[in-house]
Amino acid sequence: MRRYDVTKLGSYDRLAWLFVAVFVLHNFEEGLFLPGFLASAPLIHYPAGPTEFRFALIALTAPSPVLAWLSVRRNRMATIIHCGYALAMALNVFVPHLIGTIALRTYLPGVVTAVALVLPVSLLMLRQAVREARLDLRAFAWAGPLTVLAMAASIPMLFALGRLLLGG
Repeated sequence: MRRYDVTKLGSYDRLAWLFVAVFVLHNFEEGLFLPGFLASAPLIHYPAGPTEFRFALIALTAPSPVLAWLSVRRNRMATIIHCGYALAMALNVFVPHLIGTIALRTYLPGVVTAVALVLPVSLLMLRQAVREARLDLRAFAWAGPLTVLAMAASIPMLFALGRLLLGG
C-alpha cells in the first residue's frame, strides 16, 4: 500500500488560504440554515435570533482572511492566531456539529462541511505549519487554546452587539 504524502496537498500558505475558503463556506451554510433549524428545533433554546446569529458569524469569520494574509507574510502572531482559528474550527466539528447531530438524531446544519472540509483542512494546515516550522508549538500550546476560548467567549458579546446595532 502506498503512503500518501500530505505535503503534496500544498504548502502552509496554500492551506492557510484553503482554510479561509472552507471556513467561509461552512459559516455561510450555518448562517443560511442554522437559524431556521434552531427556531424549529424542539428542546433547544438559543440565545440569538437570525440577525444577531449572522452578525456574530460574520464578525468571527471576517478576521480570517486578514490573518491568513499576514500569516503567509510570516507574521508570527498572525500565524499563531490563525492556527488557533483552525483549532477552534476542528473542535467545532465535534461540538456542536457531530454531538448535536447524534443527540438530536437529525442533520444539524453545517455538519457535512464541518466533517468533510473543515476538519481535514484545519488539521492539515496545523500539521503543515509545524512541518514548515511556521508555528512555534510552545507558543501555540497556550495561545491556541486561548484563541479558542476568546472566540467562544466573544459569541454572547457579539450576539448582544448584533442586537444593539441591527435591532435583532
